[in-house]
Amino acid sequence: MSETNKNDTQKSEVKNRLHRRNRHKTKYNFPKLIQQTPDLEKHVGINKYGKETINFFNPEAVKILNQSLLKFDYGIENWDIPEGYLCPPIPGRADYIHHIADVLASDDNRRVPRGPIIHALDIGMGANCIYPIIGHCEYDWDFVGSDIDLVSINSAKKIVKNNNLSVNIRHQKNGNHIFDGIIDTNEKFDITVCNPPFHASQSEAIAANMKKIKNLKGEKPKKPNLSFGGKNNELWCEGGELRFIKNMIKESQKFKENVLWFSSLVSKHGNLKNIYLTLKKVEAFDVKTIPMGQGNKSSRIVAWTYHNPNQRKKWIRER
Repeated sequence: MSETNKNDTQKSEVKNRLHRRNRHKTKYNFPKLIQQTPDLEKHVGINKYGKETINFFNPEAVKILNQSLLKFDYGIENWDIPEGYLCPPIPGRADYIHHIADVLASDDNRRVPRGPIIHALDIGMGANCIYPIIGHCEYDWDFVGSDIDLVSINSAKKIVKNNNLSVNIRHQKNGNHIFDGIIDTNEKFDITVCNPPFHASQSEAIAANMKKIKNLKGEKPKKPNLSFGGKNNELWCEGGELRFIKNMIKESQKFKENVLWFSSLVSKHGNLKNIYLTLKKVEAFDVKTIPMGQGNKSSRIVAWTYHNPNQRKKWIRER
């Protein structure tokens, strides 16, 4: 292979849509991953493009890959989730954390914030506890994770205990609330994160799953594929993503003195108009929309604050 072709190949292996600090910008190093996680080897093969990969339609393969990545890149030795629960794609989850680190840095002369002095809240952390894991391992942030599902709560507690992580797990007992019942009166958070349920019903979630399989495989599936799993509260809620985020925004107004920046992942571009209108109604002072992408999938983070620049600088000084 010529030097030019070699350089072109190397460039093509860099995932340019991922954040510059994302550990997963280059292709997975399967030889090293297999060396530390031998069970992964049986799931690795060569695709039609001559690249090493796994079968992402196999739930066991996806989970073992996640376990290996968390161990290799973040030092997480003990990670597991209950059967049927969401097994998230780690590169995309890491991107969210890196982008919100930049949001916080924008108020502090672009200095990326590190250390347990930063308090973060993950709304609906799930059984996998991924955002707190990455936030703690990358930046040493102090995290609180909340969820309404007790199985998820117990799973996350086990992960935190087994890996000695600085994460406080809290059970949201009222499904009608998001921050209420989680944020204490005098508690301060620098940032909140959330990956809201996308679909409006279980049938919609199943239909979308089967459509995705058809697009990828070119044939109509007989049943949905559970490679990435997901229980009802993880995949869908009444009103779907838009209603969940609008409710979050409305409730955030009550906690505007407790939180410097609120944020949420927004999967559907068409929801942005209504989200912006809701943010205008609650009189958010500043709103940021941050594009994200992995492969052919595009999404974005919407972050909002009720504090003006001087108030944000004062927050940082007093932190």
